[in-house]
Amino acid sequence: MTEASTTTRRPAPDDFRDATWEQILPRYEDLAARSLTPGDDAAIESWLADWSALESALGEAATLARIAYGADTGNTEKEAANRRFSSEIGPRADEQGVRLANKLLDTGYARDDLATTLRRFRTDRDIFREVNVPLQEQLQDTNAQYQKLTGGMTAEWDGQEIPLPRLAPYLQSPDRAVRERAFRLGFAPYIAEHDVLAELFDQQLALRQQVARNAGFANYRDYVFEAKHRYDYTPADCAAFHDAVAETFVPALRNRREERRRQMGLDTLKPWDTEPDPLGRPALTPYQTIDDLTGGASKVFARVDPTLGGYFGTMRDESLLDLESRRGKRPGGFCATLSYRQRPFIFMNAAGVARDVRTLLHESGHAFHSFEASALPFVFQRHPGSEMAEVASMSMELLAAPYLPASDGGFYDGADYARARVEHLEGIVALLPWVATVDAFQQWLYTDPAGADRDARDAKWIEIWSRFDPVVDWTGAEAERVARWYKQLHIFLYPFYYIEYGIAQLGALQVWRNSLQDQARAVADYRAALALGGSRPLPELFRVAGARLIFDQQGMAELAALIEDQIVAFAAGERTSG
Repeated sequence: MTEASTTTRRPAPDDFRDATWEQILPRYEDLAARSLTPGDDAAIESWLADWSALESALGEAATLARIAYGADTGNTEKEAANRRFSSEIGPRADEQGVRLANKLLDTGYARDDLATTLRRFRTDRDIFREVNVPLQEQLQDTNAQYQKLTGGMTAEWDGQEIPLPRLAPYLQSPDRAVRERAFRLGFAPYIAEHDVLAELFDQQLALRQQVARNAGFANYRDYVFEAKHRYDYTPADCAAFHDAVAETFVPALRNRREERRRQMGLDTLKPWDTEPDPLGRPALTPYQTIDDLTGGASKVFARVDPTLGGYFGTMRDESLLDLESRRGKRPGGFCATLSYRQRPFIFMNAAGVARDVRTLLHESGHAFHSFEASALPFVFQRHPGSEMAEVASMSMELLAAPYLPASDGGFYDGADYARARVEHLEGIVALLPWVATVDAFQQWLYTDPAGADRDARDAKWIEIWSRFDPVVDWTGAEAERVARWYKQLHIFLYPFYYIEYGIAQLGALQVWRNSLQDQARAVADYRAALALGGSRPLPELFRVAGARLIFDQQGMAELAALIEDQIVAFAAGERTSG
């Protein structure tokens, strides 16, 4: 790529595939050097379109490198390309982005569908401190240490050393002794490395608190609410969320766990008893091949909405799906947006289990969000933030659920369909108390001076979790109970990123509730909200989707009762069909 080519035309991802930062920088310099006259909206919008085109192309190049490396982690060239974008190009591009955002703000430019974007730009400018740049680099180093340490943890199972995630099937075993063994082995490395992990978190907490103080905040919690652009709810709202969950979803979880204990014939429910089928049945096997999975999904989405079915068909036709688990592929799943071509890409690790179907439905919800929002003119408008993004995905799991029976082209026959629905809804009941636990713990960590004391942290974790963890008997597993928070990577790597899941799940449950009355209308409202991307404030996005932000006990109680009623109905269907 020559220097001349960087400023004479709009870029494409291929321009950056092998580029160095020195080759990319002239494009930013060109934008920074252009004169913007206040009041000349046409010229400003032309400049904004050029900046959006640059971010779209560069962002897609970085995303393609991340996908390629994730698909083949043993390839050193792909690893180097991904590292170049994430460590060398990305931070410098972000710095230039702040520079250009400030240039735009200085013009006083305003436009209704950019109001949310401009507000985010102003926040980023207000909290930026150059002195924090090296501190953020140090935090990235500690994050890498956590990932390296935990990513290398293994267990010995029947004479074979295996990664910890491969213990998961044994946690589903009908043999209680096998489950306990797998459970304890999964925590053993965290217990062994307790002091190392505690020291690492000591460093992270101190660095984060210093970042906050440098930016003029009393603590990192208050800083994060600005940095994450949480304009529509407060720490006090989060505390109300915790209280409401304790009064509504914790009793619902207690009901489900007592029923599980009864079905399993146990005197006490241990932590290794919460995952297997309570009746000892083998795991659901909803499909045999990846073609079966995508073929069934195509039929399901077409039933939800023909346009959504068309979107998924485009992804199949254009090879925008990498679904099968294989050696050398990174674990987990995600949906990434290829902004230049205005297409999403789904990456996951399917292994023939029911969770794969839910994962594909979930990630497809993100994909549909990408399709719908791509009509917005500027890339900055298209992402709404994590709360609404997760509404898109969690709602799709529920909107698609009625079409999962094999008779509709889906995945399950008879009692298996009812069983799959029960498993999904019970998972939602358990999710809300866990979100409250993690968020309440993080709120305490950064606002109470005792958070700097590792022993106090461990004790506070048990205290908080006990409030949201009914029925389970941890006697004899006290060390594992403490180690659980060290295993929650969000606390180490993505502080305060968790309440979003709870807010979004409550939004998705409202979309689902609406669909039980009028499925077509609920889907239409859902799509209308997705099409707004991030161009409207969060409460308005929820309203268009047919929902509201819920932090109160009354709102949660209604949704918890709805889930419990539905679980009872589907459980009856299991017995009838079985």
